[in-house]
Order: sequence, then structure tokens, then C-alpha cells
Amino acid sequence: MKHLLLAATACALALGVADVQAETLPGVKGINHIGLTVPDIAEAEAFFTDVLGCQKATSFGPFRDDTGTFMQDLLDVDPRAVVNQITLMRCGFGSNIELFSYDAPDQQTVRPKNSDIGGHHIAFYVEDIDAAAAYFKDKGIRTLMGPFPVNEGPAAGQAIIYFFAPWGLQMEAISFPKGMAYEKDGGPVLWSNTDPAK
Repeated sequence: MKHLLLAATACALALGVADVQAETLPGVKGINHIGLTVPDIAEAEAFFTDVLGCQKATSFGPFRDDTGTFMQDLLDVDPRAVVNQITLMRCGFGSNIELFSYDAPDQQTVRPKNSDIGGHHIAFYVEDIDAAAAYFKDKGIRTLMGPFPVNEGPAAGQAIIYFFAPWGLQMEAISFPKGMAYEKDGGPVLWSNTDPAK
């Protein structure tokens, strides 16, 4: 099947057909949420609400299967893993956050670095990166070097600063109010201040 798709694409290009597209997930609209397993869900809820301005939508749980393989079959975790609670958070105009509180016999508690496979961070778009950095300082939030302005290359126009949740989750504040350099040549715009609810 893959060879047929490649052959069809090659034929279309040879014939000058410009609208050939790869097959994608049907009906995909965007990222609905990012799931995070946290060591203390009350602490995480408070941080995302009180520091980052997210709004708690709902909480539910627990989920477990003491005899079967439901947890393994559904979530690819240890069959005796327990999801104590799930909390859904709404964060501005961007993706939602889904917080998980887990107990599992094989649970690892070492946080991966950005350079590790599976390493990750969440970036929050802010209107004023300097104001965000000052806010983190006032709140006693650990940050790394920055704000760091990007002045060259396709990402020129952005400024960033990395910061940490109390339990060590690395996050980023990012701003590019005049866009990034690559946008002048076209391509998808990575952030719009347009409220999608309006």
C-alpha cells in the first residue's frame, strides 16, 4: 500500500498536480489536552490555578482493576496501577492540561531532563516576556537564564524563559508579539491571540 501511495504521488508530481497530500488522521482539529502525571495533585492544581491562571474544569476517579488487565489494556501501565484522580484544567486559548495522580508497583519517580528520550516541557504564550520573568521572581518560582531573545534565524522575534513547577516539571514562557522571521515566507502561524470562542 505504501508503494502505491508513493507511486501515485510521483505520478501526480510528474503530471504537475500540486494538491497531493499525505494521508492524515481523519477529522483532526488540534491538540485537546496534554496529560501530566504529578506527585501531588492538590499541589499541581494549586500551581496551575494560582500561579499560571488556569481554571479547574472537573475532577474524577479513582480507576483500578484489582484482578484483571483493564489498566494494562487501556493505558499500557502495570495491571495493578491505580489512577487515584484526574483533574482537567483549562488554560487560556491553548491546550487543556489533564493532571493524573497514579500509584503503580513499577512507578518511576525520576523526572527526565529535556535531553532525555521522553523529556518534555510545556510552553505558555505570554504577551510580555519581561513581565512574566518579573512575576516568576516575585512568586519565588525557579527560572533559568532569560528572558532570552532570539535575534537570528527562522525563530527570530521570539523570547523565552524556562521555569519550574514546585515538583520539578520544566515549563517555558514564550512570546513573539510581532511574529517570527519564518512567517514572512509563509507557513503556519504558531500562535494567534484570536479568542477561538468568539
